[in-house]
Amino acid sequence: LEQDGMTIWFDSETKRARSKQTFSVTHIHGVREGFQSEGLRRYGLSFPEKHCFTIVFKCKRKNLDMAADSEEEAQRWIRGLNKLINRVEAMSQHEKLDHWIRDYLHQADENKDNKMTFKEVKNMLKMINIDMNDIYAHHLFKKCDRSNNNKLEEHELEEFCTMLMQRPELEEIFSRYSGEDLVLSAEELLDFLWDQGEAATLENAYRIINIYELSEKARYHNLMTLDGFIMYLLSPEGNIFDHGHAQIYQDMNQPLSHYIISTSHNTYLTENQLGGASSTESYIRAFMCGCRCVELDCWEGSNGEPIIYHGHTLTSKILFKDVIHTIREYAFKHSPYPVILSIENHCGLEQQAIMAQHLRSILGNMLVTKPLEDTVPAELPSPEQLKGKILVKGKKLQFLRNEGSSWNLNEEEEEEEEQEEEE
Repeated sequence: LEQDGMTIWFDSETKRARSKQTFSVTHIHGVREGFQSEGLRRYGLSFPEKHCFTIVFKCKRKNLDMAADSEEEAQRWIRGLNKLINRVEAMSQHEKLDHWIRDYLHQADENKDNKMTFKEVKNMLKMINIDMNDIYAHHLFKKCDRSNNNKLEEHELEEFCTMLMQRPELEEIFSRYSGEDLVLSAEELLDFLWDQGEAATLENAYRIINIYELSEKARYHNLMTLDGFIMYLLSPEGNIFDHGHAQIYQDMNQPLSHYIISTSHNTYLTENQLGGASSTESYIRAFMCGCRCVELDCWEGSNGEPIIYHGHTLTSKILFKDVIHTIREYAFKHSPYPVILSIENHCGLEQQAIMAQHLRSILGNMLVTKPLEDTVPAELPSPEQLKGKILVKGKKLQFLRNEGSSWNLNEEEEEEEEQEEEE
């Protein structure tokens, strides 16, 4: 753990060289204990399970699988990482913004000398999606370069970031409500909240000042400066999103077909669909993102086991049964509502029977295999009725022609499917 208490570094060793790698605690989604990743299940079986854990990231970064020397050491790491994650969740908006800036500065600092050349500053602007004219960016750079060495050092970097984050439109709004003294009283903040349709009470205004105002002196007098006002607007409370909608607020008792369903295409892929890797981890990430319909492209595998991959390409292959195990474990960790398995079936009858066996034996009572009631319903069940259930969706065939233990799709239909995949 580095001095900022938010950055973790480790040595990464490859065939070519050894290098220092870092990641921010803010990027960690969680920690899994034991063989709870595809990597550890495949390559970590030589280690005791209680010595192993996996760091899962929020972004597209791959999991980091770890094996400690002892169970006690593994538990110390797990406890420590969870404490750091909890600390991030408890950070104030100002602390989060400060760390966010430092994180990008560190990434853009190519030679890690804690100084920024103009080239490194331009790279940082690209990272944070600021499309700024080079002439204006260079003007700000030279204005902050007090040492005249064509590099921005600590206090100069702070000044540059402050100038970069100036928001004239917010300053105009602030001055409209604050008047000539350029500070908001609780009553003036109340006027702003009223105009925005927020909870307009003095108690709420005092609360906002107490949480977001950076100046201790202003906080003591129940006043809000421009910096505090901007911190409030940049916080989740200032987001246009209605936080009442962060929880289920819709009527979930309508037929399933009445809803827009978050759906993943080629769920198994971690990279491109021509030569990328397939992984069960992709299903976990899809569920973490809120998907309730995932895709399984099923093909004939060796040893009688169906596989999943992007057919007729160089993508890697994973076992159908491993995917079903993963779905059972993670389908309902982030939502109780039903999961739909969209199966693109390219298997013969023998391996179709194995797929059916895996679905029944692994998913058990989660799998819907018959109507919920004794009679066939006139409409689909509701999400509320299907909580904790898994549905299988497949394409209806125009006809099925048996030839011993094999079967054939209508050739025209098969060509249509291949065209869809190419698109």
